[in-house]
Amino acid sequence: MPGAQADAAPFASAASTAAASTAAASTAAVSTAAVSTAAAAPALALFISDIHLQADAPRTAQAFFDFLRQARAVPQLYLLGDLFEYWAGDDDLDAPFNAGVVAALRALHDAGVAIFWIAGNRDFLIGERFAEAAGVTLLADPSIVTIAGRPIVLAHGDLQCTDDVEYQAFRTRVRSAAWQQDFLAQPLAQRLALIGSMREGSRLAQRGKTVAIMDVNAQAIEALFLQSGTQLMIHGHTHRPARHVQVIDGIRHERHVLPDWDCETAVPRGGALAIDAAGALYQVPLAVPART
Repeated sequence: MPGAQADAAPFASAASTAAASTAAASTAAVSTAAVSTAAAAPALALFISDIHLQADAPRTAQAFFDFLRQARAVPQLYLLGDLFEYWAGDDDLDAPFNAGVVAALRALHDAGVAIFWIAGNRDFLIGERFAEAAGVTLLADPSIVTIAGRPIVLAHGDLQCTDDVEYQAFRTRVRSAAWQQDFLAQPLAQRLALIGSMREGSRLAQRGKTVAIMDVNAQAIEALFLQSGTQLMIHGHTHRPARHVQVIDGIRHERHVLPDWDCETAVPRGGALAIDAAGALYQVPLAVPART
């Protein structure tokens, strides 16, 4: 797994982490509300995922743009997949909506923020052309970074949903170099049409699956902890934000699941996770744009 060393520059942001869970069970899910308090703390990095940006979700896009402006004082931003609802290839960079997102990311990069990207199941066709234009560094899934002296394994999270055998077979197929070469060789309009049909097929398939099947597998999570040699994990994908505490071989491990973003609904969802100079984690609540 590739590693990236984080810079240690301070940033004043939201709230500090609460005390760690002392649950006696080997695995426990802790309410995300218990992760943060009202105390101010400097942040070294922010983590977000599953924004699912698209032109048909303007309030979510505005919330993202507002978030990027607020993040200019943070040394690092980690995008852990599914920033876009879909990505047909880097030759779609000039579409007005996509160009706006790229410009916003580039402005953040030019302000001195290092931006790191892990592909999601919706935008895995992001490539070097996008990365150069947006000023982001592409990371492998999973990757290990060290921030405030804490090694952290980062992932999108879909690879750990091993109970969903059908999805894993699909993932293996579309992540292959041969499939991507054939797909990207097709005209852009044809690719967009194919993506539309695949998205509809995905929605229909999910209706027949339980939440448990679409969640991460406990053994896959334990394996990733052991393979990475870390005791802290951050991922997205499942849209089930929580802090999980797990004891493996007598050692406490902590896993944070990031929220998805949706500001089009009556009850908006979203937010970020931050880490401060002491290595403490806390939530950054989403600033929801006012309805017009």
